[in-house]
Amino acid sequence: MCISSLPTFFSGSYRPEDVRILLKPLALSTVSIAAKEQLLQTGQYHYSELLSPETLPSSRYLEIFYHTFALMQQRLAHNIIDLAALIAAQHDHTITLVSLLRAGTPIGVLLKHVLTNYFARSVVHYSISILRDRGIDNNALRFIVQTEAQNAASIVFIDGWISKGMIARTLTQSVTAFNQHHHTILDTRLFALTDLAGAGIAPSDEDDLIPSCILNATISGLVSRSVCNQHLNATDFHGCLFYQQFAAHDISIWFIDTMLATIHTCLTDGYLPQATPVAPQPARDRSQQLLATMKAQFGGNNEHLIKFGIGESTRVLLRRVPEQLIVRDPTAPDVAHLLQLAQEKQVPWQVNPTLPYQAISLIQGFTAC
Repeated sequence: MCISSLPTFFSGSYRPEDVRILLKPLALSTVSIAAKEQLLQTGQYHYSELLSPETLPSSRYLEIFYHTFALMQQRLAHNIIDLAALIAAQHDHTITLVSLLRAGTPIGVLLKHVLTNYFARSVVHYSISILRDRGIDNNALRFIVQTEAQNAASIVFIDGWISKGMIARTLTQSVTAFNQHHHTILDTRLFALTDLAGAGIAPSDEDDLIPSCILNATISGLVSRSVCNQHLNATDFHGCLFYQQFAAHDISIWFIDTMLATIHTCLTDGYLPQATPVAPQPARDRSQQLLATMKAQFGGNNEHLIKFGIGESTRVLLRRVPEQLIVRDPTAPDVAHLLQLAQEKQVPWQVNPTLPYQAISLIQGFTAC
């Protein structure tokens, strides 16, 4: 079994005991967001081959983050507790959390603490790459299965949210193929805080703001999203940039510690975990109906250029060239950061009070497909 030469205990800016990030830090050149969009939409590159440079948020955007976080942290704490209860209900003893980069990493760190301290489980936590159209990082997954050989059946895949379900389906396909090839019995399901597509296991299907989606590397261990390009060897883990230059602005551990204190307060105040997953079919129907409506309304056919929900809309405004932002209620605190980004980047936005989600974003080119 070939595994990467990457040191086992790379953890970004997280505490080493909280997560083992199975990525290979690289010295990568970046391309501008506009140039990247051109290269992607002309088919010259896959999105996993390119990174655009990350920048620090404006002071106004940070103000919105801290204000919104204060409003949302109890709701997030409840969702974390409920997701932990769902996982604990299926695993009596050891649990191997495998979070999907990047959105899953802070959620996995929180779950590790909650499952250990409040559900009496023995937990290890890895974070690995998965890429749309290309699948999971098989080298990283083989490393985990080899390292946790006695506990491979306890692997639980974690993400922050599920939007249209593409990554959840990619995970199922990748892990099914992995099981067949390696004669393993890994669970192919994706567990998340909220599932807008009915494609995984979650305590909620509401489009709630997850505060860790608002920022980039500075709330994700100073790690970029993953890449898989010509700089990697066949036995390497997928790659990343490590933004050490942003260390003075890093709030990754602050976010974890603050949320753990809130979770502790919720539990000691009597919050009762809900260990029943939300029914998937209503979310599936909602997602498919909206996708059909958006295609008909805007004339677009490329599903990759339309993104559902707050988390994915945030990614579009931070990392892509947006064509338009649509919000359900511009006065909702959950979308304040999106409207700020739209103002800063001069992205047109409109209101549609009939949306089943709080936000939708269209990437440049969707209406011309």
